[in-house]
Amino acid sequence: MAAIGSVESLDLLPTAILATIMIKLDISSICSLAVTCRAFKSCASHILSFLPNFHILDISPSMELIKPLLPPNPYLKSLKLDCGQLNDSSVELLLRPSLEELCLHNCADFSGKLLCEIGSRCKDVRSLYLGSVAEKRGRAIHISDLEELLGGCSQLEVLNLMFDLSLFLRHNFARVWALASEKLISLEIGYISSVMVTELLSLNVEPIPNPNQIRPSILSGIQKLSLSVDYITDTMVSMISKGLILLTHLELRDAPLIEPRVTFDLTNAGLQQINQHGRLKHLSLVRSQVFLITYFKRVNDLGILLMADKCANMESICLGGFCRVTDTGFKTILHSCSSLYKFKVSHGSQLTDLVFHDIAATSLSLTHVSLRWCNLLTNHAISSLVCNMGLKVLDLRDCKNLGDEALRAIGSLHKLKKLLLDGSAITDVGIAYLQHRIIGSLFSLSVRGCKKLTDKCISTLFEGSSKLELQELDLSNLPNLSDNGVLALAKSRVPISELRMRQCPLIGDISVMALASMQVDDDRGHGSSLQLLDLYNCGGITPLSFRWLMKPYFPRLRWLGVTGSVNRDIVDALARNRPFLHVAFHGEELGTDPWNDFDSSYMHDYDELDELEQWLLEGASESDEDEDMEDAEDDGDVLVE
Repeated sequence: MAAIGSVESLDLLPTAILATIMIKLDISSICSLAVTCRAFKSCASHILSFLPNFHILDISPSMELIKPLLPPNPYLKSLKLDCGQLNDSSVELLLRPSLEELCLHNCADFSGKLLCEIGSRCKDVRSLYLGSVAEKRGRAIHISDLEELLGGCSQLEVLNLMFDLSLFLRHNFARVWALASEKLISLEIGYISSVMVTELLSLNVEPIPNPNQIRPSILSGIQKLSLSVDYITDTMVSMISKGLILLTHLELRDAPLIEPRVTFDLTNAGLQQINQHGRLKHLSLVRSQVFLITYFKRVNDLGILLMADKCANMESICLGGFCRVTDTGFKTILHSCSSLYKFKVSHGSQLTDLVFHDIAATSLSLTHVSLRWCNLLTNHAISSLVCNMGLKVLDLRDCKNLGDEALRAIGSLHKLKKLLLDGSAITDVGIAYLQHRIIGSLFSLSVRGCKKLTDKCISTLFEGSSKLELQELDLSNLPNLSDNGVLALAKSRVPISELRMRQCPLIGDISVMALASMQVDDDRGHGSSLQLLDLYNCGGITPLSFRWLMKPYFPRLRWLGVTGSVNRDIVDALARNRPFLHVAFHGEELGTDPWNDFDSSYMHDYDELDELEQWLLEGASESDEDEDMEDAEDDGDVLVE
């Protein structure tokens, strides 16, 4: 009775007091309160008309579901939304004159009208992110749409266009960008050809024939530039370095379809052009292996030496695919850049332990180190590297010669938050070094493909541990990991939000049942912490597991990876039962953005949106959901037999 009385007493609180409190919360927290009592529900509906921020990125609501949540609101400043189920018909609902920040992901079903309408409706927007616009077949973007966007948004400071801009006609492209806001300081483009970049910026550096003619200003205020291109070339790097005199951040990534010729490649001469104005603090040059196994074959130690002369003030350097650079070049960077805190190298085929042999003699205080696909590294390199006691991120994926002695050294890094050890030769014995020292501080741990690990590594890591911060755990491709290991994980009650176990042949239904029954916090229900679960190609998964993937289990699950061949009908039934669950069954990595994956890590930000889902679907009939699953299971039994 006391509990009932306390709930009823909420109705006596003035609405203004409730609104003052709730408006300080994000949308997921507001919806969490809205499902608890009538007073909170009424207040939540009211404050949506003056809420300053509206952010929903982990589910993709339809027009019918999102419309009640976005009433007229002259105070709305920030809108972030997954538009996977929306199209041009929702433009009027989404685009408000009051917006200063607009972030729209998965806009594949929109046309160029979206750009045009943003330019005409959102004049005061300062930060704009648009992802995958018009990627759906039959949708198109015209250069006039981009022109309306750039010309209309005169206050724009940050612009992220995460789609293919190479489709625009080149002869109008530079002229349109001359309309961009003079306040624009950050630009990121999902894909653009190097030729278009060169022609765009050439207007800033070419001589003017007529002395009385005013030089057009193209992106002259840019401080941060991130581009994915077909080829990183000397000409493009030179134009960027000469034309963008205020540049402090430069990120370039290419993915050649064919082996580049010298005119379409980066050489020592191009590296020498970098940072001509001396303001650059962060540099990333990466050759991706997506389409072709290729490298920067025309860059060697000389190019790095020439670049290092102008990079003494660098704070972050990322180099990927520089196969001819040896220890001499990499050591030059470490010894020349005294302010360096982030050092990342991938596909460093000639990088050895000698690079870090005397790193203790430098004044460096590295916090982020990534040495992916550097196969010549051994335990000795890590033993030297850990003199940087402030390390927070250590990525050693695919360094196959690292073993337990490396883990012994890593165990001294008490501030370490993220540790990636994919494909290394570590064993259960080495894992013990983490349990004794740093498991309490780790936020993310990946041992994907460490084939010597067994179930014992789970109990070694978590037995006797308490108050762990670990939220992301990757146990994929471990041939000796079985249901017993997952049972040990469930018993530990670690509040993991992302668990990847793909390609584990011994993982089966028992693992799913154990995770479904896992209770982390008494007040949040069973299995409540998992938001991503990847079980793709796990050998023991049968139709029985899908019953445990239904509600009320895994209430916060947003991403699920399974093998579609188990039974597509059951997968479809699960999708109907949980409409906001993203089910992947083609083997794709979960939680990654294909347009924004510069660091190639499996990171994803989540909000707790289970209550939002409940509110959105409140009143919907679920009476036929169990019947759908039972019918699918009956069909599955026939297929399995």
